Amino acid sequence: MGRATGRRWPRLRRRTRLRRPATTAARRERHGQRRKRPPALRRRLRAPGGYGSPVAYGSPVDYPDDGYPPDARYADQQGYPDQRYPDGRYGDGRRPEPPRYPAEPGYSAPDPRMAARPGPAVVREPAPREQASREAARRDQPVSSPGGYSRWAELEGGWQPPAPPRPTAPPPPPVQPPPQQQDNGYMPQLEFRQTRPDAEVERAVSVLRRDLGMPKVLAFANPKGGVHKTTATVLAAATVGSVRGRGVLAWDDNELRGTLGLRAGSARHARTIRHLIADLADVEARHGLELKEELDDYLRHASDGSYDVLAGEESPRFAQRLDQYTVRRVLELLRRTHDVICVDTGNNVESANWQTVLQAADQLVITTVPREDAAFTADWMLDLLDEVGMGELAANAVTLLSCPTPGHSPLLEDLARHFSTRTRAVAVVPYDQALETGSSIEYNQLQPETRAAWLKAASVMLEPFVR
Repeated sequence: MGRATGRRWPRLRRRTRLRRPATTAARRERHGQRRKRPPALRRRLRAPGGYGSPVAYGSPVDYPDDGYPPDARYADQQGYPDQRYPDGRYGDGRRPEPPRYPAEPGYSAPDPRMAARPGPAVVREPAPREQASREAARRDQPVSSPGGYSRWAELEGGWQPPAPPRPTAPPPPPVQPPPQQQDNGYMPQLEFRQTRPDAEVERAVSVLRRDLGMPKVLAFANPKGGVHKTTATVLAAATVGSVRGRGVLAWDDNELRGTLGLRAGSARHARTIRHLIADLADVEARHGLELKEELDDYLRHASDGSYDVLAGEESPRFAQRLDQYTVRRVLELLRRTHDVICVDTGNNVESANWQTVLQAADQLVITTVPREDAAFTADWMLDLLDEVGMGELAANAVTLLSCPTPGHSPLLEDLARHFSTRTRAVAVVPYDQALETGSSIEYNQLQPETRAAWLKAASVMLEPFVR
């Protein structure tokens, strides 16, 4: 075993010397050292036609390793050794440059200026972790270009799986454009719903819920037509009835075919004030619950049941029967069954029914709109009441300004200041589109701003009488 091992080591050392890298041989040649060749190799190099013997192209020399002799037709092509310098050196001792092979068909020759430039840009953006590994590889890699960038350093950094996409924030809500100005010069109305009830609205509701002591009569008057007397009578009754729940009535005392019965209450029958006066003696003889049941046959009811309606007569000849005595009997009968009675008066200040209602009224409500003719008529009526001895009723009256259009009227503030000097209070109610058609008035269809304004106005009317 020892002898075999001793024989094997010289062979391994010889093989190791033959297999040393070319860089070691080149280094020895630069320093003038010549490696000692084995005897067999030296004999082969000295033999005629060996590796070291100069031969001409095309000569019949045996090439056991290559298999094909060099062809003289390709002696001028690159890659063949120049026979003028057999030892591989020029006359001045320089070595020839390595051959440069022509580019293959279909490929352009590489530009030497582009050798140090980075490769094509990557479409996919690297993930944060992958980017960090690439930056570390670039720092460790020697600089091979002016920018210090190397594609091989990027490859040596290792492949990293792409990171999941970051969650993006939701897009911001679209910005609403500002409201455009209309042709009439005013900004369009914007609906605003309050999350908390207004303090004034809460106070108005508390006033309307309190005890009134005795039944009260509210007379809505203005000799001028078209000033929202009927609308104000219906909405005042609906507002008070929505808070109190019962005991509120609206009466159409217009001697010339009033429309209150058409705009308020359900037409479950066709009875009017004329039928009630015909049976007035029989109804007055009833008492208590029997009286309410008997009177209910002549009344109409609101859709939500919050107030009752006593409709007026359509025939103009019936006005002769509404004398002072009859009107007082009807008012006394209604006071026995209701707490608040809202009366829509006519336009004739000389009629008996108009004068009787104002004499029996506890609260006068002057309805008007922001127009000069309507305001002038209301102002004239106040002067008339002073002349006939009802100045106290006029001084304690409430002026109700109703806006007939959505636009702002320049007369609204002037009229409010004027009537505040002649009456106890002034209330302003806004325009509402639900009232523009002139059909049946539904309190629940009004805008919240309109209902809040009517609550404040109704509380102003009844506040002096609450306990």
